[in-house]
Amino acid sequence: MLDRRAPLTQLFLLFLRLGLTSFGGPIAHLGYFRNEFVERRRWLSDQTYADLVALCQFLPGPASSQVVIGIGLSRAGLQGALVASLGFTLPSLLAMIAFGYGLVALGDDLGRAGWIDALKVVAAAVVAQAVWAMARNLCPDRRRGTMALAAAALMVLWHTATAQVVLIVVAGLIGWRWCRTDAPAAQSTLSIRVGQRTAIGMLIGFFVLLALTLLPTDRVGVPWIELLAGMYRSGALVFGGGHVVLPLLEAETVRTGWVSQDAFLAGYGAAQALPGPLFTFAAFLGTVQSPTPNGWLGGLIATAGIFLPSFLLVFGVLPFWLRLRGNPAARAALAGINAAVVGLLLAALYDPVFVGSIKDGRDVALGLAAFALLELWKVPAWIVVIGAGASAGAGAALLALA
Repeated sequence: MLDRRAPLTQLFLLFLRLGLTSFGGPIAHLGYFRNEFVERRRWLSDQTYADLVALCQFLPGPASSQVVIGIGLSRAGLQGALVASLGFTLPSLLAMIAFGYGLVALGDDLGRAGWIDALKVVAAAVVAQAVWAMARNLCPDRRRGTMALAAAALMVLWHTATAQVVLIVVAGLIGWRWCRTDAPAAQSTLSIRVGQRTAIGMLIGFFVLLALTLLPTDRVGVPWIELLAGMYRSGALVFGGGHVVLPLLEAETVRTGWVSQDAFLAGYGAAQALPGPLFTFAAFLGTVQSPTPNGWLGGLIATAGIFLPSFLLVFGVLPFWLRLRGNPAARAALAGINAAVVGLLLAALYDPVFVGSIKDGRDVALGLAAFALLELWKVPAWIVVIGAGASAGAGAALLALA
């Protein structure tokens, strides 16, 4: 028993550390994950990691959290997926529930703190390193390099979740036509312990629950069911993840009168300042909503509802995805998709990461220093993150004392 539990404990602690240090939103998370699981631990190859990211970009829900589920599933099956997801989500989940309890005292301007600004700059460096490394591996020729740059340009001009899905689909078609190769498929380092019947059952469960939650739940008269259904709808119907879910959550909570507009915006500000998945914003909404259950129980129900679609989809789709990638035509399409993913990351490096993080020359200097530590000196990303936050916090404290 001890031998079986130890890997799960290690997996939980590893993702707990990532949950505590992964600032910068879902795109930055992908950079942290690549640094940890491709560069440092070599659990995944660059190709396999890109395939997993491409799949999660296709699926509705939070892409970075779905990548966590996929990696956990690969390492230790269903238990590994649950443990990895819990570790990555727990820090921001607890922080958002606590912020809900202390809303009046904390206010809505967390994002203005100097140490938060420093963490955002470091997150920009992490994303830049991920783009640089993935471009070298996934865009080795002019054709795929051009596809990546075109995808980045189009995404900057057409900055919507719909554009992201369309670009991936078009890139897959272009890759299917022009990126074929006679080289054998690279061996996938992602081992999925889900049978075909289980996968099909998960997909059926996803669509059945979605159909049920689309029914008029207000007639049920049970607030916790309405909360669970509203969060499930939000998690199942949002493409693009991250900030794209906000309009859906606003419709489920503010327009129904459960949460005030001011409280909604305050929670959103806090969620942006925290590490880990932005979808834990749902925990805050469940905590502060007017109907019962609210408080910590409402926060847990809301969190379970918004993440459940991701579990069902990853478990249901990933086994078929891994089989499909062995087909030559599918591999050609994946080559195009991977090039587009690099382009999407490059566009995200500009907006929102660069636009939201780099304000003056000092930020540029800090970003370059962080990039040098990450890329040239191979310092782990979490050490750079903590060091930047601690340095900025200490600087602010010295200025306050002066």
